[in-house]
Amino acid sequence: MLWHLLVLSLPTANATVRMRAWRALKAAGAAVLRDGVYALPNDDVQGDAHGRTLAAVAADVRGHGGMARLLRADGVDEDLRPLFDRAADYGALLSEVTALRGATDAGAALRKLRKRFEQITAIDFFPAEAQRQAAAALADAEAAAARALAPGEPQPARRSIERLDRAAYRGRLWATRARPWVDRLACAWLIRRCIDPEARFLWLASPADCPAQALGFDFDGAAFSHVGARVSFEVLLASFALETPALLRLGVLVHGLDVGGVMPPEAAGVEGVLAGMRQAIADDDQLMLAAAGVFEGLWITFEKEAAA
Repeated sequence: MLWHLLVLSLPTANATVRMRAWRALKAAGAAVLRDGVYALPNDDVQGDAHGRTLAAVAADVRGHGGMARLLRADGVDEDLRPLFDRAADYGALLSEVTALRGATDAGAALRKLRKRFEQITAIDFFPAEAQRQAAAALADAEAAAARALAPGEPQPARRSIERLDRAAYRGRLWATRARPWVDRLACAWLIRRCIDPEARFLWLASPADCPAQALGFDFDGAAFSHVGARVSFEVLLASFALETPALLRLGVLVHGLDVGGVMPPEAAGVEGVLAGMRQAIADDDQLMLAAAGVFEGLWITFEKEAAA
């Protein structure tokens, strides 16, 4: 196996350069072979990003009076892979995930743990069981937190998604569970904005109360609900050929807040705003209208950024 080795003698009088080098090497996931000797595996898949990282550190150190030698070794007299074992990092994260089990307000903490998990995996060059174990536990905790916030979340169906004609879905009654949360609020906005401008909405105390003439969404047995890995919002996008870059980006946001997973930068702010609205507004029609402004603003912003 090919390795990059960096041998450093840092300038003693320049603490800033020493700290900058240490932070860069730590962020890159470099292993310490001994004082002043660091290693990273060759990374041809990403255009040898590891080699470029070490070269940048070496250039910075030399530019400030230090010594730096960058070497490439094709096989060494010991297996260096154990030096990159991230099991301890995953173990610490797993302990924090476990401590949150059953908490009713775990959303913010889980988002921080998700970000930390992604930071660990970015430097986990030889993933093993510890990564899979932490990933599964984190996903379960995120799903449990989503269920606590929105009881009755539908189970994903296994079926194909049929393309539908929007013209056949105009002026309809649409029904979903009462006290809507992110996915249902986003669906209601999308329905009225892009599918059925004259849509009327019915908020159900129980999915069993759904009238036969209504189009149900986001509950088990509904016309539009979770399918495979897609949440209801994403299913509507696919069903009505609405998968534009801006709406797909909005779908990633809705997906993350509804069932966990990738959390875009806007996620925390959007969740906080919607949670506050949900607490302050008792009437579901008024809540839907207020939330529609949030999704409309996001969509317009994403459209502009996609066009740019």
